[in-house]
Amino acid sequence: MSDNVVRRRMMVDNQIRPSDVTKFPIIEAFLSIKREAFVPSENRDTAYVGEHIRIGNDRVILDPRTLAKMLDLVDVNDSELVLDVGSAFGYSAAIIAHLAEAVVALESEEKPANEMQTALTEHGIDNVIVEKGPLHEGAPSHAPYDVIFIQGGIELVAHKISSQLKDGGRMVAIFMEGALGRVKIGYKLNDEISWRFGFNAAAPVLDCFKKELTFTL
Repeated sequence: MSDNVVRRRMMVDNQIRPSDVTKFPIIEAFLSIKREAFVPSENRDTAYVGEHIRIGNDRVILDPRTLAKMLDLVDVNDSELVLDVGSAFGYSAAIIAHLAEAVVALESEEKPANEMQTALTEHGIDNVIVEKGPLHEGAPSHAPYDVIFIQGGIELVAHKISSQLKDGGRMVAIFMEGALGRVKIGYKLNDEISWRFGFNAAAPVLDCFKKELTFTL
């Protein structure tokens, strides 16, 4: 048994299961997907540490616990199309692809997007479409989506993103207020999204999901 197989099992046993994530498909996905293959090369030795992996420009790869709990909250099934916003090097997209019918992985940065495509191909994950473009614009050519994930902190949801969610669909994101964050799940009905609290977590706010500062004279 390789060191990374052992680390992957320890990640599941020590980080994910104790967080009350028990759905078998989610556990199986985290045991199956090689996290070290979907992070920057300089982070491969520490891929299974239980914290966000910083990739520059206030971007992170979410820690396994947070990602697993978001998946548990939104409960993706194998007939659904998922938009993964801010997929970075592809770990979240690879995990979600294990659960969904198909994933559209949106990434704004050229290098991570290219490396994600290479890693997905090398590992035979063929139900992910990699799209390059501004995160706040989504991927309208493949919409509507059953589920939308946002891989990073947000202060607001861009209308272009929410408009791509199917009526009856779900969206999950980390809403940040200063240093405090709360994961919420949103349900879309009649073009309105109703948000419910899931659990506490934090991540850097994505540039294109920040509130504009207003000044009062």
